[in-house]
Amino acid sequence: MTVSSRNDSTGPLLIAAVLVLGGLLGGCAKRTAEADTLAYGPDDVRERHPIVLRDAPRSLDVFVGRSGGALDARQAEDVASFAREFRRTGKGGLVAEVPTGTRRERAAHDTLSGIRAALSRGGVSPGILSVRSYPVQDPGLASPIRLTFASLQASVPHACGQWPTDLGSSDFKYSTSNAPYWNLGCASQATLAAQVADPIDLVRSRDEGRPDIVKRMGAIAKIREGKDPSTQYRQATPQINSTVGGN
Repeated sequence: MTVSSRNDSTGPLLIAAVLVLGGLLGGCAKRTAEADTLAYGPDDVRERHPIVLRDAPRSLDVFVGRSGGALDARQAEDVASFAREFRRTGKGGLVAEVPTGTRRERAAHDTLSGIRAALSRGGVSPGILSVRSYPVQDPGLASPIRLTFASLQASVPHACGQWPTDLGSSDFKYSTSNAPYWNLGCASQATLAAQVADPIDLVRSRDEGRPDIVKRMGAIAKIREGKDPSTQYRQATPQINSTVGGN
């Protein structure tokens, strides 16, 4: 075999080997990029910890006393406030889960009657209440009557406090990337979602209210007279020593 024929036969094999090696390296690079994305996450906290809207249950536990009777003042006010919240954001019906097998059936019945009265005081018809029962596993523990309804709620879709990457110097690539750690901003997003009064406000703005015609016409009249229509606050700010009595 001549030298030229040996080169002709090894050329295609060398090219094929290079292509196979390139494919393997490309696959490793793809897996590494996916792992980096999973470990680091997006830089924008709104993408890393988004606030989502979902229909979720809202519950209130009303504890059953040993002697039964009407609800105390605190629980009656809690149920009335729960009824007002149901009128404002509730979807579907209102369910009451009553414990059974606790030797307090009479007390539970009296508590349920007090719940119906408190719901009526909160503006909800007692007839809308659907009653179900659940067995008590441990009679020694408090077994409340649980009121539940579904409502639109805002929340973060995952739990905070996750640390998929070590913040120390064990990962040199992560330490030199200057990327935000995964848990950064999760608590702030979760707190914002819990504090918003109406979750729909996170999706779209509200309609503007009716304009103040009297104030508008007064401003137009000042403009016609060549006066400044802006509001001027001329109230003098008192000194602290004159308010609390300085020496």
